Amino acid sequence: MRRLFRLLAGAFAALTLCAAGAWAAEDLPELRWGGDSEGNVPYMFGDPENQERMIGFEVDLVEALCRQMGRRPVFVSNGWDNLIPGLNLKLYDMALSGLEITAEHRQAVDFSLPYYKTFLQLVVPRGNPKKIADLGSCVGQTVGTLKQSYAYDTLVDAGVTDIRTYENEINAYQDMANGRLDAVLMDSPIAIFYAGFNPNLEFVGEPIGSMEYGIAVRQGDSALKNELNAALTALRESGQLRDIYEKWNMWTPVMADFFDDHSPARVGHDGFDRWASFQKEGLGWKARFDRYVSFLPVFGRAALVTLQVSLAAMALAIVLGMVLAVARLFGPRWLSALAVGYIELLRGTPVLIQLFFIFYGLPNVGIKLSPFAAGIIGLGMNYAAYEAENYRAGLMAVPRQQMEGALALGMTRSQALRHVVVPQAIRVSLPPVTNDFISLLKDSSLVSMITLIDLTKAYGQLANTYYDFFGIGIMVALIYFLIGLPFVRLARFAERRLAVAVKGRTARGVKETIKAASYHN
Repeated sequence: MRRLFRLLAGAFAALTLCAAGAWAAEDLPELRWGGDSEGNVPYMFGDPENQERMIGFEVDLVEALCRQMGRRPVFVSNGWDNLIPGLNLKLYDMALSGLEITAEHRQAVDFSLPYYKTFLQLVVPRGNPKKIADLGSCVGQTVGTLKQSYAYDTLVDAGVTDIRTYENEINAYQDMANGRLDAVLMDSPIAIFYAGFNPNLEFVGEPIGSMEYGIAVRQGDSALKNELNAALTALRESGQLRDIYEKWNMWTPVMADFFDDHSPARVGHDGFDRWASFQKEGLGWKARFDRYVSFLPVFGRAALVTLQVSLAAMALAIVLGMVLAVARLFGPRWLSALAVGYIELLRGTPVLIQLFFIFYGLPNVGIKLSPFAAGIIGLGMNYAAYEAENYRAGLMAVPRQQMEGALALGMTRSQALRHVVVPQAIRVSLPPVTNDFISLLKDSSLVSMITLIDLTKAYGQLANTYYDFFGIGIMVALIYFLIGLPFVRLARFAERRLAVAVKGRTARGVKETIKAASYHN
């Protein structure tokens, strides 16, 4: 009994210490940082052995900074080209993801002291069929790089005209391996990790240019900038920064000169070696299947976001679409004109532009929405325009005599619409509405552009980490199909219950519709 008591007491003490540590971590002030987690090796990317955590030299850097500053890091995922807009919207306190300190970037944000210095590296197909040796020989060739990058500006300044820009590093190197590009110019760390393991690619030429990475903060946020600079200086002087770069095999002669540190290394290339062994190992079918199974928790959470956004947006689209349709057909002239204008404007502009306007544009006039709310409102308002046309067709399919009969029975116009006309119109409109929901389910992938981690975003993160776009792509497509299938079945069941054109039968009122004039007659 005493032994059991001691064991229980020890377990309680251990739990108390763990809880105290957790509470201590929770009590630390947050430091929200934004970065692009979609691939982005070696900066930040999913751990190939555990997709629940991120690794990379910038992840290690932020953790070291937070320890130095007494802060608790909170990561916010965003696309690389939206990092600075998101920072200025106060989605996070700072941003880093290989952000180059350039004059263009300085117009929008302030930067900390540079924490890394590197150069550009040319990569060509194995054998160098176009005999590319430097920037000058890239003129007249098709060259790939990242958009809005120092590498892109360098190619433009060199007179290269056929430049293909990419959002993800791996896509450029894969296109070159597939014969679509003659060369790729990117930062040296990117080239080492993405092209260095590919037997179909090779490095050519000397280092090109020079660039420095910095941590972006909002203009005028001097307090955070000074705090970061002090922490970076302390980490540099203690050797912790160099240890991080050594871990990822990113300590180069350029960095040795930059830090004025030519001493022997204190640590090995553990992070790089682990990544290299992972890239070189072959996978059998069983190991590949086990890997796909390990993705299920990640895809489960992402699918839940996709489903929540889609259902909420469709509910908004249905309600708003019906209001627009009724206003267009039965409202006064000015209200009908407003409904028509809304429908044509929303159908005539890309939904992605509308999402960007709601999420990034409206804060300029004081309206700031969460990513989840912005996604629902953006998709819902867009699809409401399409639903309005579906309902308009349904309303026009209901014979005019239905309205006249309801009015003759003493109903008001609004009562006739609510109790007689609209229910029949919904029966007719149900099939196209179901089709629109499936389309919205797929278009919900656009919310990944406003920092939400949905199925499409999760696919990009995993595919870029494992260099497996085929197998993971099939897996995601199957999940989308399985999500949409129950709603298709439910809609068909509702159609049968409502007697909407099933097995040769016609809905109540449809025969009369053929004989009767529409509302516009």
